[in-house]
Amino acid sequence: MADTDFQLGAHDHVFLGKDHERAERRTWAVIVLCSIMMVAEIIGGALFGSLALIADGLHMSTHAGALLLAALAYTYARKYAHDRSFTFGTGKFGDLAGYTSAIVLAMIALLIGYEAIDRLLHPVAISFNEAIPIAVLGLAVNIASAWLLSGGHHHGHGHDHDHVHGHANEHDDAHDHGHDHHHEHDATHHRDNNMRAAIIHVLADAAVSVLVITGLLLARAFGWLWMDPLAGLIGAAVIANWSVALIRDTGGILLDRMPDGRIADSIRTTVESEGDRVTDLHLWRLGPGHLGAIVSIATGTAREAAHYRKRLACFADLSHVTVEVQHAPGARG
Repeated sequence: MADTDFQLGAHDHVFLGKDHERAERRTWAVIVLCSIMMVAEIIGGALFGSLALIADGLHMSTHAGALLLAALAYTYARKYAHDRSFTFGTGKFGDLAGYTSAIVLAMIALLIGYEAIDRLLHPVAISFNEAIPIAVLGLAVNIASAWLLSGGHHHGHGHDHDHVHGHANEHDDAHDHGHDHHHEHDATHHRDNNMRAAIIHVLADAAVSVLVITGLLLARAFGWLWMDPLAGLIGAAVIANWSVALIRDTGGILLDRMPDGRIADSIRTTVESEGDRVTDLHLWRLGPGHLGAIVSIATGTAREAAHYRKRLACFADLSHVTVEVQHAPGARG
């Protein structure tokens, strides 16, 4: 008969990243910066009759919009972190926002690529003296944005350990044993994909700005008008590459793909080191630095679920653990 580890008593399911609130503040700060630049460029363009300045201001609005998605995801995840209707917390809101941003980035790459090809086929006159300073200004804003965002972006391994859920009355025991930590060095499951998407968006914009400036300088110096659209094509390829990687990573998390095979192997090894057998193991990401696990164990001993919870408490990244024990007389023990 299966001895299932049921959770008794109320526990918070808060699986947010360690720097969640700090990252949220940083993101809002960058939105303010981009919004100020957007308004200044549009007003300046209208006053001085600069279509290029207005166009860059409108581009800055899409930039601010993408970052707004990240900021709202942080805010929403924090606001509803204790809402029990979210069975496994709100830690994945950042991954959902990151996935959405990645799709937006892919669309931007396609638009830039289309525009670049069109300009290669149908060259247009370029106002170099106006376009170059605007591109430099855009690069400066992107550098400032990246600096602000990276200030709240850490891949540290630390997080609250009081989410290792003991069941019945064993929660305190599991927590007490939680200081002999297993730290896996593959920290992909610690990534804050919401911040990662915001930074990629800024870096993509910065990369395009550098390419555009280079293309414009060469076009002005040597008359190579094709350098400007070529720079756009290269930028589109870079953005597309980053967006595909982000879609792959965040999509896997949203579909509860196994986040780290090495941790799964370590869990099996830890449980089976005493002669028991792991018959089923589910491991998924709950939020940055937080993993959930459901472990089914067959044993020929009288060991109960509490014993295995104490064994698994050494894994610092396991923030929600459910253990099912099957007492099988034929199993090794």
